[in-house]
Amino acid sequence: MAIPVVMPKLGMVMSEGTLTRWTRARGDAVRAGEVIAEIETEKISYELEATADGIVHPLVAEGATLPVDGLMGWLLDDGEAAPEPGSGVSKPAPAAPPVAAATPASRGSPTRPASPPSAKSGGPVVPSTPGARRLAARLGVNLAEVPATGPAGRVTEGDVEAFSQRPAAAPPASAPLPPGLPEPRESAPLSPIRRAIGEHMRASLSSTAQLSFFQEVDVTEAQRRRRESAARGEGRVTFADMVMMACARALLRVPALHSRLAEGVIHRFDQVNIGLAVALDDGVVVPVVKDVQAMRISALARATRDLVLRARAQQLRPEELRGGTFSLTVIGQVDGFTPILNDGQTAILGVGRVARKPAVKDAQVVIRDLSTMSLSVDHQVVDGAHATAFMRRLQQALERPEALFE
Repeated sequence: MAIPVVMPKLGMVMSEGTLTRWTRARGDAVRAGEVIAEIETEKISYELEATADGIVHPLVAEGATLPVDGLMGWLLDDGEAAPEPGSGVSKPAPAAPPVAAATPASRGSPTRPASPPSAKSGGPVVPSTPGARRLAARLGVNLAEVPATGPAGRVTEGDVEAFSQRPAAAPPASAPLPPGLPEPRESAPLSPIRRAIGEHMRASLSSTAQLSFFQEVDVTEAQRRRRESAARGEGRVTFADMVMMACARALLRVPALHSRLAEGVIHRFDQVNIGLAVALDDGVVVPVVKDVQAMRISALARATRDLVLRARAQQLRPEELRGGTFSLTVIGQVDGFTPILNDGQTAILGVGRVARKPAVKDAQVVIRDLSTMSLSVDHQVVDGAHATAFMRRLQQALERPEALFE
């Protein structure tokens, strides 16, 4: 039976991906788990594995950009013909229409696609190198406008850099700006990453009833215990690690926040998978630390450090961006902010900077380390009593942090 090869969804804000290379040629026999193609998104590169044994039958050429679930090819039985378009062979939902046929690239001799339509613009896909696409996304350059000098007419990173250094053109007179504004100093399109993040955030706000709660937490003892741990040679533990561990324990005691609403059904979880927002040069990615409730804090610190380093190097695997049941975002340069829910989750915690401020303790005014924490929840699932119970347990865990190191 023909098995479809489709563009996978590799992250919560991914809407499309680029097929950079077929690692197997048409007619090659592969086994399940073997790499058959390389894919690239705005955030990561990924080796696509065969989901079953079969004969590789590509439908699109290298360099093609497809939407999530867009059909790239088939895995066929020996001697089986590829299904005809509209033949009724089932594909993963939501199914995307096949990209216009192009000559598949054989190993070692890529061919230029016969102008397959772009997933978003409807225009031709521009043959280009992965480095060129990354640089173009970062600089806001339209690859279709860049003169190509690479092999087989591909746009190279040097082409993009040279194009970006041209004098900037003035924005068109019909630029959609309200009347009365001064002439803009410069105008540039929204980058693909920022566009994807914006679409995800708008979808989150439109599908949930978001409500935020703020609490100033005394983290003096947490900071002291963290420094002592490092001095004892117990390993480097960050403030974010301590907050994550405290969140995991609070979520188990207040399960209403550790849930997901889908099709009118509330699903609650025992396994705590916490997504940690990591800032990139032009956006954010949220790798997920799995089974936090089962970890010691030293193991959690190692796992978090590894994910953050690989996130910034764009080396995350797709499964490391999925499965979050709660999210944490730490911004150490501001006192407080309102985080937006991620990927259908019920709650997210924002953590502001740790600042030394006057506080009342034992009827005395003393200087303490304080941090403002902001909890956003979906009010469809969570009431104020649930949110305040979670914040109270979080505060208790951080103000008496010894239990976090047990």
